Amino acid sequence: MTEIAPPPASGRGYPLGRRAAVEFVGTGALVAVVVGSGIQATKLSQDVGVQLLANSLATVFGLGVLILLLGPVSGAHFNPVVTLAAWWTERRDGGGPELREVAVYGVAQVAGAIGGAVLADAMFAEPLVRWSTHARWAPHLWLGEVVATAGLILLIFGLARTGRAHFAPTAVAAYIGAAYWFTSSTSFANPAVTIGRAFTDTFAGIAPASVLPFIAAQLVGLAAGVALVAVLFGRPTPAAEDVVVPHGDHHPAEAAR
Repeated sequence: MTEIAPPPASGRGYPLGRRAAVEFVGTGALVAVVVGSGIQATKLSQDVGVQLLANSLATVFGLGVLILLLGPVSGAHFNPVVTLAAWWTERRDGGGPELREVAVYGVAQVAGAIGGAVLADAMFAEPLVRWSTHARWAPHLWLGEVVATAGLILLIFGLARTGRAHFAPTAVAAYIGAAYWFTSSTSFANPAVTIGRAFTDTFAGIAPASVLPFIAAQLVGLAAGVALVAVLFGRPTPAAEDVVVPHGDHHPAEAAR
């Protein structure tokens, strides 16, 4: 019987191309879950509260599984603000991603998000690409995005700096599920996902005109979250370099062979 060799422990040795592919697939799958569950919810119930509950529960379960499955390869960022925060917080110690990796991850995440929205539309016989007409344009929504994104960054990097990054699949999924309900914006907290959701005119969509203010609010939330991490947890320790879950060296010397 032929045995299949396991991948390098904790993702060590994975080349950038493979990690980018994981970010593409993971972000795409996440958006497919968000958009697809939103479409399904509107088909099964006319109650908006029930629709949001179904959408949030599917996202919680889907995100937790994706982080658990794909985290060991790429860190399961699935989110440009997480990648940027990893670069910023580790830039002095050389433990985080380089700017080239940040750019590659970002492109993969945005492309994956768009692909995930198109896939969800295809599964439910919706037009593959139809710009959303769901306007989300109001200061209180932008404040919700600042809060949601700051909390996400604080959670991820707080876990990492206290040596509890292995709780990330559960903790991050639980936080996003809660933030669906306690933030006015329903917690996009992700520029790539925000862009992807503009491509679908369904329950989870966002009008293209609303995208840039949401992303601006997310970047403000990123800055606030990083500042909170520094204030509450101080400088990172050598054990706190892995984000979102432990995945080994960010800069493998050789491609996996």
